[in-house]
Amino acid sequence: MPDAATPLVLEAGAARLEVSPADGGRVSSFRLDGRELIARVDAGPIWWGSYPMAPFAGRIRRGAFTFRGRDYTLPLNMAPHAIHGVVFDRPWDVVSGDTITVRLGPPWPFAGRVSQRFVLDPDALMVTLELAAQEPMPAWMGWHPWFRRQVDGAGPLELDFRPGAMYERDAEGIATGRLIEPTPPPWDDCFRDLAADPRLRWPGGPELTISSNCVDWVVFNQRDDAICVEPQSAPPDAVNLDGPVVEPGAPLVATMEWRWR
Repeated sequence: MPDAATPLVLEAGAARLEVSPADGGRVSSFRLDGRELIARVDAGPIWWGSYPMAPFAGRIRRGAFTFRGRDYTLPLNMAPHAIHGVVFDRPWDVVSGDTITVRLGPPWPFAGRVSQRFVLDPDALMVTLELAAQEPMPAWMGWHPWFRRQVDGAGPLELDFRPGAMYERDAEGIATGRLIEPTPPPWDDCFRDLAADPRLRWPGGPELTISSNCVDWVVFNQRDDAICVEPQSAPPDAVNLDGPVVEPGAPLVATMEWRWR
């Protein structure tokens, strides 16, 4: 069995997937017909790969929230807010050739475990993220994939993304919970009520469709070199918007599928 320092490698047809347990359980490489689709845009764990966001996705306003009468504060890893959970910059344990897991603990104030399983077929990748709580906790999850705008031998990336609604953001850049009409891009915003699954197309190259059981989607397309299309099970700052609670014995499960042609 591989250890955390050794990437998991899965291959099927023209697809090759590498997962790095040591780097926050992220997809470090995904190739179709030898073309790398995953980007690294800067130094630091936020800026590369396709990584899981748990036990919260997106920002928590100023890292502060109240849960069942107690106040909690998290480190501000993108000041002035906490962002993208606490497991994307920690090593994960390898369970098998396709499954990894990590225990929740400080700085997250609740106990539990997060696992991630990868299934690669010749025409699809299915990723399952599961949070099993040992005590009641506020939690929502998702993924943060960085896709290259340019891949070898293909035209610049085209995104087909048709949301019906967008979460309003306030002066701090945080979702307020109120839904509004989507504004024109560029975006760093959360959406819902999609007319179809998001589709990424590199003309003359791959075409990738993303589907998920998550109802909220963040799109970040403010860079010239990469974009992010992020399914998540609740909007940013959900803990301060009366968001979901995960109880022991009732795990939170999120799925994401990439299908290509």
